[in-house]
Amino acid sequence: MRTITSAVSRNRFRNGLLFLITLLALTVLAPQQLRAQTADTVSTNDVEFTDVPSASQQLIANKKKADSLAQVKADPVKKSSATSVSTNTGTEKSDVPKTLWQLFIFGFAGGFAAFLLPCVYPMLPLTVSFFTKRGGSRGSAIWQSCLYGLSIIFIYVVFGLIITIIFGAAALNGLATNGVFNFFFFLMLLVFGASFLGAFEITLPSSLANKLDANSDRGGFAGIFFMAATLVVVSFSCTGPAIGGILPSIVLKGERLGPAVLMFGFSLAIALPFTIFAMFPSALKSLPKSGGWLNSVKVILGFIEIAFALKFLSNVDLAYHWNLIDREVVLSLWIAIGLLMSLYLIGKIKFSHDSELTHLSVTRTFIAMGMFAFTIYMVPGLWGAPLKSISALLPPLSTQDFDISGGGSATIATPANTSTIKVKKYEELFKRLPKVKGLDEWYDYDQAVQLSKELHKPIFIDFTGWNCVNCREMEQTVLPTPEVLKRLQNEFIILQLVIDDKTDLPVAERYKSTSGGKEITEIGAKWLDLEITKYNSNAQPNYVITNENGDALVPSIGATDVKTFISYLDSGIAAYKK
Repeated sequence: MRTITSAVSRNRFRNGLLFLITLLALTVLAPQQLRAQTADTVSTNDVEFTDVPSASQQLIANKKKADSLAQVKADPVKKSSATSVSTNTGTEKSDVPKTLWQLFIFGFAGGFAAFLLPCVYPMLPLTVSFFTKRGGSRGSAIWQSCLYGLSIIFIYVVFGLIITIIFGAAALNGLATNGVFNFFFFLMLLVFGASFLGAFEITLPSSLANKLDANSDRGGFAGIFFMAATLVVVSFSCTGPAIGGILPSIVLKGERLGPAVLMFGFSLAIALPFTIFAMFPSALKSLPKSGGWLNSVKVILGFIEIAFALKFLSNVDLAYHWNLIDREVVLSLWIAIGLLMSLYLIGKIKFSHDSELTHLSVTRTFIAMGMFAFTIYMVPGLWGAPLKSISALLPPLSTQDFDISGGGSATIATPANTSTIKVKKYEELFKRLPKVKGLDEWYDYDQAVQLSKELHKPIFIDFTGWNCVNCREMEQTVLPTPEVLKRLQNEFIILQLVIDDKTDLPVAERYKSTSGGKEITEIGAKWLDLEITKYNSNAQPNYVITNENGDALVPSIGATDVKTFISYLDSGIAAYKK
């Protein structure tokens, strides 16, 4: 009877672990993991193809800030601009802790997923056996177990710090804005996903593992440290792709301490189980034995990494106007992946290294139901359904070829354009840019200034990007709100400046930036340079209300809620009329 009860307990525990790790892994496809309610900077929560200001650019921007502050008394308009600078700086500083916490949680979830993979989980009893053989008092065993866990954390965190030292924070931001590296991330996730599906294994040289294992027989701290290093190396075939799957989030966040914080969360999730069970070896009896369920976790993660890879390919497609990876293309691939995952979970699809699935457990059944439901949820998106819960990860709805929804709900009609300007510059270029139905957007700064002078309206500048996740969030939840939309339609000239567009400027329009001396040759670089030099900010989304001369009337604002945004618009209207 005790044997039967123990087996049932292990089976329940195993199913619980499979259910939990699948839910954690599926959060990769949830937009909440990639969206924050604060403004994106060039290091943003998404990938942006922009030019990152150099050190000299930053120094000049700081000088401009000081100059604007010195002129506060002489020019009230400059006072507003200076206040805007101060506001932006404070916002960026307040975002850092939240971003680092997000990276830690994301790394911890990835580490827990990695722990339940076939080349990590089976190492648990071997590690416990290692400490059991060492013998000694109870206190000594606990101390050695803690050292073992700390050694694992140390190795991974050092790896994260090395990434920061080699590339630097600015370079990490550069990766986030570079089409070549975004394509590299796509290929990397694709390769790692194929590895998890069993196409091949990514391993470090066996000689390295053997040498570390030999050194683990040493006494004292050195032996414990080399045992931890052996675990890291031997399990690399699983943890390598797992780390590769979460590394792009460093680029998405772009924080200086990002790699170290991400690796700390990742290593903590791996080290904790090894440390706890090394302290309490008898607890191993309650754990499920290694088996086919571990490989199921690995395969599910492989599918998710392949799906996530499409996000980076879409980033490149949008910024370089390939017009190949439209919204329905990504959705079709995601639906296919979701269907394959669902069929795999119910045992209709098997890979060469899978064990026989004789029956479905209750946990596996519920996971399969959830995956089927998620797949069905995406299907209406092929005909233009907004799919708001995942829309931030998809190409914009404006790229959809077949849209029976009409692009969104009915809104107030756009006022007629009474300007002398009859042709909008860059309109054809940005026809795929996400739209807020009912707004009459312009895309060139000089045209917006001319229109403002003719219609006697302030300019609402929206510094946005093709791949700005927070921009898409604002366009879906804040800007279409009736009270916001009414103000934008009736009181402002709407100017959208896309800072990550890679279209070349005509030779006659190219120039050398005054904030760093760099040659500006692309449209996106031109608008980013304008944002940095004139408004002392490099945030996206960044909303600036200006007069006919382009001078900021009120402090700029980033991603926020409806109530705050309405107050911001009202303050801009009042400042312009005053």
